[in-house]
Amino acid sequence: MSLKPAVNKTDHIQGKKNAKIVIVEYGDYQCPYCGAAYPILKEMMKKYGERIQFIFRNFPLSEMHKYARSAAIVAEAAALQGKFWEMHDAIYENQEYLSETFLLELAEKLELDPHQLNIDIKKSELASKVDSDFESGVLSGVNGTPSFFVNGRKFNAGADDLMQLMSEIVK
Repeated sequence: MSLKPAVNKTDHIQGKKNAKIVIVEYGDYQCPYCGAAYPILKEMMKKYGERIQFIFRNFPLSEMHKYARSAAIVAEAAALQGKFWEMHDAIYENQEYLSETFLLELAEKLELDPHQLNIDIKKSELASKVDSDFESGVLSGVNGTPSFFVNGRKFNAGADDLMQLMSEIVK
């Protein structure tokens, strides 16, 4: 399967601009497998971030994970204050405490403007962004989290295998 749509300006991107290797993760903030993949992906970015580009797209499995969608919306609200990756990391690093209240505590720790955050999390554009990420995952053949795409093609293995692949192709 291939990635639909291609990486674009609505995506959250870190790493090297115009990198030869582009990795997209579809993730759910409450998914234990995404939580387990997170430190591996962090390590990969530390090691290869100068040579790869990493994109995160929301794929909240709301039926299974009560706070996944709320977490995705709070991360999108943090993005409006320029702190998407800080919130993304804080959620994964504290995944076992996830709740509506805890998300607000994280926002406070990250020094997000609480008044603005409360306004932003109610914006339909943020819900639409999360829905649009989810729909793009469905169109791209995502059927679980985490799901990875490397240079637009589905990578049918886990984060450990992704790290192994990077060590082989990024010299």
